[in-house]
Amino acid sequence: MNLEELSPREIVDELDRYIIGQNKAKKAVAIALRNRIRRQNLSADLRDEVAPKNIIMIGPTGVGKTEIARRLSKLTGAPFIKVEATKYTEVGYVGRDVESMIRDLMLVAVNMVKQEMQSTVKEAAARRAEEEVLDLLLPGSGEKKEKSSSFGGLLSLMKDPGTGSSKESAEVPPSPEPSIEEKAVLSSTREKFRERLRSGAFDDKEIEIQISRPNPGPSIEIFSGSGMEDMDMNLSSLGGIFGSKKKKKKVKVPQALEILTQEETEKLIDLDRVSDIARERVESMGIVFVDEIDKIASREGRSGVDVSREGVQRDILPIVEGAKVSTKHGMVDTTHILFIAAGAFHMSKPSDLIPELQGRFPIRVELEALTTEDFYRILTQPENALIKQYMALMKTEGVNLKFNEESLQTLANLAAEVNSKTENIGARRLHTMLELLLEDISFQGPELKGQEIEITSEYVYEKMGAVVQDQDLSRYIL
Repeated sequence: MNLEELSPREIVDELDRYIIGQNKAKKAVAIALRNRIRRQNLSADLRDEVAPKNIIMIGPTGVGKTEIARRLSKLTGAPFIKVEATKYTEVGYVGRDVESMIRDLMLVAVNMVKQEMQSTVKEAAARRAEEEVLDLLLPGSGEKKEKSSSFGGLLSLMKDPGTGSSKESAEVPPSPEPSIEEKAVLSSTREKFRERLRSGAFDDKEIEIQISRPNPGPSIEIFSGSGMEDMDMNLSSLGGIFGSKKKKKKVKVPQALEILTQEETEKLIDLDRVSDIARERVESMGIVFVDEIDKIASREGRSGVDVSREGVQRDILPIVEGAKVSTKHGMVDTTHILFIAAGAFHMSKPSDLIPELQGRFPIRVELEALTTEDFYRILTQPENALIKQYMALMKTEGVNLKFNEESLQTLANLAAEVNSKTENIGARRLHTMLELLLEDISFQGPELKGQEIEITSEYVYEKMGAVVQDQDLSRYIL
């Protein structure tokens, strides 16, 4: 779906199809995304002055922060990447360089643009691949073949196309260039072979094709660390120095068409153009979702493993403010990339982040803990509701699984109760509970083929009542 065609209300409506509640977070995200489109319609001088309004989403685990990010990636046509803040470390420590998130975003954009371009050249590539296969099935019939090709060999193939091969035809002594009449016969025969190829007459025939394989050159192992990702990026570009080699492979005709179409597609795509378009999209429409940002917040009085946390924040700061990041597809300006951060902030608070970083996330949205009603809606309303997933899974075994209204309400009540007594893990509690509830049915699935099984409130209590009541047991099982 094209982001430019979506209003903020429509973005929220799309998110509502999969995520229950959290209207404040959905509204903030929808406005931020729409502002990206509004900025594109400004005059060039004003466009550069409008900075993205980055967002911090605050809330306990399992309430929808990551799900909002995941759905955004499918909803928008913009380059999008989700990263974990805990993967990055301060320069001098073992871990990923913070600039790698922009390189990863650039790779996402490049792949996105390549897929779009592949769809535009797909027909031309398929035609080229078809011609190559016909050249192999009818050696010497193509326009670009050498004059020494044997017309006599082609006539033998015309009589018995299933037994001929390019190798056999090459062994026939060369003959003079075909006459006009012979060329007409070749053209007619080639078209007949084309019809048979398209109808699948040659699907069982094996042919030998040549595929390009880049020569990897010497093997070099790279250890990630300070500055080493740049070295890895530069060394990876040296593969072209060693060139590429052709590898012969014997495959059936349908597979040959698929392989050759892919190769021809790559040849028809202008990689420099791909890089330029991808870089422009990243700089103007890119979105980076930084999860677990609370884990790098420095807490007063803590030391030891926390020593690098403030350093990570300071490394992230210039990326969020706007910096030039070197990638193998060129320099990328991060000034107008939208950053959405998220964290539970159980052990810390947003004010524990360094002031400079706080200032770069002006929009704060607090996500609410899930209630019993929310759990019930999560079970039933979304298009990918858990109940629908389990019913579909058992349907593959021929088992018709049904949940009555009371059983769903009981599940929602128990999920809220367990979350209140133990760690609150939000909607993820439902995954654990449903797995325990349906364990026996899933195990006996093949034996229950053709049966209809109704899940009642009594069945829910029978399977889970004791575990829910025993708090110690709940901590280990639920």
